[in-house]
Amino acid sequence: MQFSDLTIGVPKEILKGEKRVAVTPETAEKLIEAGAEVLVETGAGEKAFFSDDDYEKAGVEIVGGPEKVYPKADVILKVKEPQFNEDLDEHEADMLAQNSTLISFLHPANSSNHGMVRKLAENGVTSYTLDGIPRISRAQSMDALTSMSTVAGYRSVITGADHLQKFVPMIPTAIGTMGPANVLVIGSGVAGLQAIGTANRLGARVKALDIRPEANEQAQSLGAEVIDFDLPEDLATTDEGYARRLPDEWYEKERETIKEHVVESDLVVLAALIMGEEAPVLVTEDMVEDMDDGSVIVDIAIDQGGNCELSKPGEEIYHDNVMISAILNMPASLPLDSTNMLAKNIHRFFSYLVEEGELAADSEDEIIESTLVTEEGEIVHRGTLKAMGRL
Repeated sequence: MQFSDLTIGVPKEILKGEKRVAVTPETAEKLIEAGAEVLVETGAGEKAFFSDDDYEKAGVEIVGGPEKVYPKADVILKVKEPQFNEDLDEHEADMLAQNSTLISFLHPANSSNHGMVRKLAENGVTSYTLDGIPRISRAQSMDALTSMSTVAGYRSVITGADHLQKFVPMIPTAIGTMGPANVLVIGSGVAGLQAIGTANRLGARVKALDIRPEANEQAQSLGAEVIDFDLPEDLATTDEGYARRLPDEWYEKERETIKEHVVESDLVVLAALIMGEEAPVLVTEDMVEDMDDGSVIVDIAIDQGGNCELSKPGEEIYHDNVMISAILNMPASLPLDSTNMLAKNIHRFFSYLVEEGELAADSEDEIIESTLVTEEGEIVHRGTLKAMGRL
C-alpha cells in the first residue's frame, strides 16, 4: 500500500487567526485506506467546522497535544510555517522528530522565516513548501498556492471594502450620485485577477498593472483599465510564465509609473510576487502619505515580505490616516472553502511524493526541486539561499 508504515501527524495551527487545518476527515480517510496511521491533535479542525468525532469516524487517532503529535510522526502535514509555541516555550521546528518530513506553506525566502528554516535544517528535517509547487499541468491538482490565492484575492477586496470610508459602487442618492471607488490592483496573477473580478462585481472603477503582457491581457478581459508600463517581455517573464525579479533600476521606473495611480486610488490591492523569492517593494512611504485620508491598502504579498514599504506582517495599521492591512493568513478568514481546497491539494502533493511508503528523493524532478527546502541538514531551496545572500 502506498502509505504503509507511515505515521502522519496533523497539529493544531497556532498562528494567530489561523482557522484552517491541513487534513480533513475526507482526506484523512484516503490516507488511512492507503495504509497510513493518522494522528490529529485535539481540536485541530474545530475552527474549520470539523469535530474530533468527524475525524474519529474516518479512522483517525485523536491525541491530546502537539507534544504527542510531532515526536511520533514520520510526516507532519501543516498549513502555516512552524511557529514558537508560547504555551510550551518551544518552537514547533524543534518539536519535529529527527529525519521526519514537513509539508507546509513555509514561505522560506521571506527573511522573517530564515531562522525557522535554519532550525529545520539543523534538526535534520526534510521540508517541502507548498508555495513552491510550479504552475504546470501535471501539478495543477496539487497547486495549493493557486487555491489559496483565489481565496486571498477575493477576500482582499472584501476586507478593503469593509475598511473603506465610502461606497464601493456608484450610488444614486437624494442629493446626487456618489461616484464609484477607485481600486488599483498591482500584480495580475491568480490573486490579482480574483481581486479585479471581485472589485468589478462590487461596482468599483478598477485599474491594474502587471509586468507580464499576458497577465495584463487577462486583467483587461475582466474589465480593468491596464496601466501602461513599457518593459521588454524577456526581462519580465520566465519561460514558465512567472514574473521575473527585475533589476533595481526597473523597479524604480515601475514605482514612478504607479505613483500617481496609487495616490488617486481609494483601495490598493498588492499582489505582485516573484515565484519562490521575496516580493518586491513597490509602494513607498511617500506614496502612502500622498493618498487621501480614509484610503486602504491590502498587501496580500505579505507572506513573501510584502509590496508596501510600511506593511507590518500580521497587522492592520494606520499611517497618515491610510489603513494598511497585512494579514498573513487571509485565506483562513474563509475556512470552509479554503480548508477543503487546501486539504485536497496537500493530499495530492503528498501522494506524488510517496511510493510504497518511501518519500521521493529525485531532486531533479521539477516539482520536487521547486518545493524542497531542507534536506540532510542543508538548505537547498534556491530562492531562500538567494534571499539569504548565499547564492
